[in-house]
Amino acid sequence: MGKRKKSSRKPAPARQKVPLDTAFTCLFCHHDKSVTVRLDRKEGVAHLACRVCDQRYQSKVNPDLTEPIDIYSEWIDAADAAQNAQAPRRPAASTSRPVPAPASGEEDSDEE
Repeated sequence: MGKRKKSSRKPAPARQKVPLDTAFTCLFCHHDKSVTVRLDRKEGVAHLACRVCDQRYQSKVNPDLTEPIDIYSEWIDAADAAQNAQAPRRPAASTSRPVPAPASGEEDSDEE
């Protein structure tokens, strides 16, 4: 037959929710914890600002899901995209080099 249930079973301990960071390292001046993110959930806008170099970024917010780390990640992606758009692409090195002329007196002599 089956076992009897214990009447004095203790409840499982509650998991502690670890808070996410709200201060981050600046991409431009590299100061730790100088970038702060402020979420305005009513307006649906997030503001990111560095206290040292005064770099700013603004983004739209999903009121229920967006966290400060999400805005910081968007800022990193936007900075990378802006940097890639500014950098002109160099032509490939193989197309800019002249082709060396074959040395005389070696293979494939037409004079016989």
